[in-house]
Amino acid sequence: MIHPNVRIPASASIGHGVIIEEGVQLGENIQIGHYSILHAHTIIGSGVRVGHHSILGVKPHHSPLIREVDQQISPLRIGSNSTIGHHVTLYAGSTMGQQLLIADHVHIREQVEIGDKTVIGRGVMIELNSRIGKQCTVQTLCYITGDTILEDHVFLGPAVAMANDKYMKTVAIAMTGPYLEQSVRIGSHATLLPGVRIGARSMVGAGAVVTRNIPADTVVMGNPARERGM
Repeated sequence: MIHPNVRIPASASIGHGVIIEEGVQLGENIQIGHYSILHAHTIIGSGVRVGHHSILGVKPHHSPLIREVDQQISPLRIGSNSTIGHHVTLYAGSTMGQQLLIADHVHIREQVEIGDKTVIGRGVMIELNSRIGKQCTVQTLCYITGDTILEDHVFLGPAVAMANDKYMKTVAIAMTGPYLEQSVRIGSHATLLPGVRIGARSMVGAGAVVTRNIPADTVVMGNPARERGM
């Protein structure tokens, strides 16, 4: 089903069973896989490829006890020449850069920004109000909590986990995720606790638990993470 006010470029390839709602904007030379859904007013740049069974532009919904819902949320935007895998869910209000690779089974919530040429691995979850810079690598099964910032060229190994709720409350409180400065590297299965800041070019070893801020150009390992020599 394609809404009658949507212009489908002659260069587009649209799969079977695709739903495109009102106001969707499509660039040239796009590919949309079978049974994908493009919700109203989603904007897709030229050269974008979307896999099968993906859902783009989902309107946010969550408990008002935890966060207020923004009723004026902007459309989802996907930059040109990006690749979106199969069974991906991207929420409205988020902005995806150019030449991204978003792998299969990724879930990205609202008000997320992702910079150009970043790679988001299979099964990654990115929560709301987070920002990921340019040319970052987020490997398979990472969990990026809400209110997190990754500057440019950050590397997260497989299954890195983060938290943003220091007091583990079930009612609305201020939440702050980790802040990773430029070129930080995080090893596989490391855990970053709420509000920690990791300085530029620092490295966190595999399986480490980061409980406090880390200066720039520092290597930490262990639980809790402690400094080691570069």
